[in-house]
Amino acid sequence: MKRQFKPEIEKLAKEGSLYPQEALLKEKKSRHSLVFGIPRETGYKEIRVPLTPEAVALLVNNGQEVWLEAGAGEKAKFTDKNYSDAGAKIKYSAKEVFEANIILKIEPPSLEEIEYIKPGSTVISAFQMGQQNVGYIEAINKKRLVCIGYEMLEDKAEGFPVIRAMSEIAGSLVMLIAAEYLSNVHDGKGILLGGITGVSPSKVVILGAGTVAEYAARTALGLGAEIKIFDNHIYKLRRVKHALGHQIHTAILDNLTLSEALKEADVVIGAVRAEKGKVRCFVSEEMVAFMRPNSIIIDVSIDQGGCFETSRITTHENPTYIKHGVIHYCVPNLTSRVANTASNALSNIFTPILLQIAEVGGVEEMIFTYKWFMHGVYAYNGNLTNAHIANKFNLKHMDLNLLMAARM
Repeated sequence: MKRQFKPEIEKLAKEGSLYPQEALLKEKKSRHSLVFGIPRETGYKEIRVPLTPEAVALLVNNGQEVWLEAGAGEKAKFTDKNYSDAGAKIKYSAKEVFEANIILKIEPPSLEEIEYIKPGSTVISAFQMGQQNVGYIEAINKKRLVCIGYEMLEDKAEGFPVIRAMSEIAGSLVMLIAAEYLSNVHDGKGILLGGITGVSPSKVVILGAGTVAEYAARTALGLGAEIKIFDNHIYKLRRVKHALGHQIHTAILDNLTLSEALKEADVVIGAVRAEKGKVRCFVSEEMVAFMRPNSIIIDVSIDQGGCFETSRITTHENPTYIKHGVIHYCVPNLTSRVANTASNALSNIFTPILLQIAEVGGVEEMIFTYKWFMHGVYAYNGNLTNAHIANKFNLKHMDLNLLMAARM
């Protein structure tokens, strides 16, 4: 009987081999596989994270590897399990994470963290010029790191996408903060930010007519406040007036007009963008001294040095101090107050850039292929490459455009 069925069994086996066979689905691979490291933030109570779990899943599905230090996203309401399920590898020490090819951070790496980074690696983080010194730049160059300040990155429309996104959030936040500190709860003036029937509206002065000013003014207008926006550029004032309507007052930043406005202000927002690498100080200590008692200054420009002579950096734990009877709020990482929203905004910007880096063959190819990306580079293989930073610290710098020309 066994001999009789053997030819039939062999025939069925041969026929079966012609049918499609089950197999594991191959993971999609990009041209180059990179390792991205996300350490837990340690500076100034920073709790934002550069990539969300959804972004990690997209990178992993495209053949990249992501290492995350345990707890890095917890305070932004992203758990280690969220990241692990998305394909990230959870590391339990910062030292392990800093061995990745490309380090993604919000705050600049500390001197201790720079020691962990492998020579020749890439760091994508903020630079925060107002907080740095020559020793910091020397430490970066000693490791021959490629450092990219995300606040300097441009998009194809020559805008600054990270600054724009964070400015939208900061502009919406500052008026909520101002409202807190004008109330009696924080020993403020005890007034409502805005106005009601029969009661004069509060007065808000905003320095700068950029994105922060626009979103701060939108919020203040909704509450019924009286708003004055100052800037040195007429085209910016015209743009913000057109965007908001004719309910706001605009003026050029001259000392006399500004001084008079500050004397009457309940809230003053410093939202001046850095030009040539630094923010100009527009408000002197004498001008602050003439402001109303318990009025509030919020210096959004503090991470670039601040635009008030009386400004000094504060933290979320101790966000305010009083100078000349005026409350000062000078927290540099303002948007970490809403860390989940800010992290989503940052992740939306970084993810396509990281995918593009992998597609073109790495960070170096990205730098010399896309000029908009090159603008974010401030250190490259042991050399300072940003002219504004070099001028501030009186250091030599190398022009990356010359290197690009040499490669052609």
